[in-house]
Amino acid sequence: MATSKKTAAPAKPAAELRVYLTLTDLQPQFSSWMSSPLGARGYVAMQGTNALLVEIAPGLSIQRVIDLALKAEPTLEPGILAVERQVILAWMGAKAEDQLRPHLLYSDILENVTDQHAVLMNRTRQASMVMPGQNMLLMEVAPALFGAHMANEAEKVAPDLTLVECSMIGASGRMYLTGSMASLEKAKAHVEALLSEIPGRG
Repeated sequence: MATSKKTAAPAKPAAELRVYLTLTDLQPQFSSWMSSPLGARGYVAMQGTNALLVEIAPGLSIQRVIDLALKAEPTLEPGILAVERQVILAWMGAKAEDQLRPHLLYSDILENVTDQHAVLMNRTRQASMVMPGQNMLLMEVAPALFGAHMANEAEKVAPDLTLVECSMIGASGRMYLTGSMASLEKAKAHVEALLSEIPGRG
């Protein structure tokens, strides 16, 4: 008598959940940066959409995450962001709170940036330019993916600011914004408060 074989479920990973964070309502400047050749490694991020940031170690296991997410929800568009959360957590046997807690490493506002300093900043820019005489907010966080959260949330509360740089790959994530002191201080306070409220370990 013939028997059918059932497809075995993927084995539970020996993986560490590092970041598991939802970005809501992607803002105009941030979504444009995400869609740049350097920022986007998959489908283009669109203004007003939502995304899920997931970082796990070892890094190559993210391919299994993408595989599971797309099979569970074929309408998703994979990029740096956007995967289906319940499937991921079930596969890892983890909760969202098992991620690493963000640690703010640096937060400062530079007033009246010099022309020499602006030249240095603009040589490695990925977004807009910083101009001499502007004020600039600098923030750095670990793990790096929280850099995306900082940039998107800062733009929500102070959309008049200019996103000069956002990095979210590597040891830490960074954000550079320029604008009025009042808006920079508002964005700084908002982001610092949000990071302090994100649950996690460590």
